[in-house]
This record gives sequence, structure tokens and C-alpha cells, in this order.
Amino acid sequence: METRQRSIVKAVIWNLIGLGVMALVGFVATGSFAVGGTMALINAAIGLMTYVLYERLWQNIRWGRHV
Repeated sequence: METRQRSIVKAVIWNLIGLGVMALVGFVATGSFAVGGTMALINAAIGLMTYVLYERLWQNIRWGRHV
């Protein structure tokens, strides 16, 4: 089992990658860095919360684990 801190660090790093990708997609779609950046920040915040919850839920599921 991993610590809560490790789950959060993994989620933050993953979201930074996603933030960059989403900012680029938002810019390409809208032609605006401000709109693309806002879209990316909203997406990152939602993604961070859902990823942490997802990881923590899977910590409680024994299926597929060899202990």
C-alpha cells in the first residue's frame, strides 16, 4: 500500500503533464492563450481531485493483487 503523500505527488505530476497538454489543445481550439489556459486550469483541478479519489479507492480493492 502506498502513502497518501505518494498518491498526491503522483497526481500532481500527472496533472502538470495534463495541464500542458490541455493548454495546448485549448490554445489550438480557441486561438487564445487566456481561454486555453483557463480551460487547462479547470481541467487540472477537476482531474487532480478525481485522480486522488480514484487511486485511494483502488487501494481498497484486492482484486488482481498478489500479496
